[in-house]
Amino acid sequence: MPHHPRVTRRTGPRSAPAASDALPLSSTALSSAPAVAAEGADDRPLEVMSFNLRYASDAEPHSWATRRPVMRRLLRQERPHVIGTQEGLYPQLRDIEADLGPDHDWIGTGRAGGSRDEFMAAFYDTRRLEPLEFEHFWLSGTPYVIASRTWGNAWVRMVTWVRFRDLGGGREFVLLNTHLDNASQYARERAARLVVEHIGKMDRSPPVLVTGDFNVPAHGNPVYDTMLSAGLADTWDAAAERSELYGTFHDYRPPVPGGDRIDWILATPGVTVHRAAINTFTADGQYPSDHLPVQATLTLA
Repeated sequence: MPHHPRVTRRTGPRSAPAASDALPLSSTALSSAPAVAAEGADDRPLEVMSFNLRYASDAEPHSWATRRPVMRRLLRQERPHVIGTQEGLYPQLRDIEADLGPDHDWIGTGRAGGSRDEFMAAFYDTRRLEPLEFEHFWLSGTPYVIASRTWGNAWVRMVTWVRFRDLGGGREFVLLNTHLDNASQYARERAARLVVEHIGKMDRSPPVLVTGDFNVPAHGNPVYDTMLSAGLADTWDAAAERSELYGTFHDYRPPVPGGDRIDWILATPGVTVHRAAINTFTADGQYPSDHLPVQATLTLA
């Protein structure tokens, strides 16, 4: 069931047993009192980003210490209202939280529970979005068993979703954020079916957005077909305007024009997609990650 706890700022993992380890390690407080948009609140179309951060490490030449300033410049330049991230480690996410500033927050939990392993964290601009509820589930035959892995995944895989209220117009929407397995096509297909099943059980009155690294190219793969069978549209295809197409995994090399899009933003019908982009930002030859962030500018139905 969705969680509705009050979560306060903390500097380390929550010390609690079993399923409570899946509570988000963030500074968010989910309150029963609705947030009120300030006068002159941001009423731009919603800016959404999906970004595989590449987990933080000390390995050069692309250590987190080297990449962090570039990541900070990119995110401050683009100012997304919500970011579905993949691969972030807890200290790395805290760094990004600090770099984004006091008007941003995040929700997530580690794949192994608490602060352990990689997160599917959702960052959001608190001036624009209010989280109402959230949930985590694992991409396995036992989705509510923390760190479960049953389909031959090379790694534990999971989904974090959050229902938000858009303070710019009062509309609600749901963000699902995930990272499918890098090794097993069978596991990816089963995972896609599980995500689609969960979407089918949701209240479909709010729009649904899906961000993620799917580890297969858009078009021509059963994973993509399964996701679109849920009534989702690929925002890249639906956009009125698009940037140049690049392969979204570039491994710190110059991006490949016309390459495979393995990172997607999907949306339910009725969402108007004004622009879709693959961002090739670099600073002095340094990329913020081995993936390029993908972005979409949306108006909710």
